[in-house]
Amino acid sequence: MRVDGQLASNSTLPMVDAAIAGYGIAYILEDTVAGHVASGRLQRVLDDWSPEFAGYYLYYPSRRQNAPAFKVIVDALRHHGCGEGRACLK
Repeated sequence: MRVDGQLASNSTLPMVDAAIAGYGIAYILEDTVAGHVASGRLQRVLDDWSPEFAGYYLYYPSRRQNAPAFKVIVDALRHHGCGEGRACLK
């Protein structure tokens, strides 16, 4: 659906800022704005059309020795991926 408007963004943070400022609705993953929703700065709308998101899945390569860059990504996900309502990598 084409919508006329003054603002469009492909980046999450400007969309959150614009929604908080009252420019309109932003379609963003809930865990990204959970703090803003909890504080009342943002509210959920269209709940019936918001699908549940089970989370991301990571499949390890079959190699015994993983590339150093892959290890960095896994370590970062283990460190930052755990939190309230989020699954953790084991």
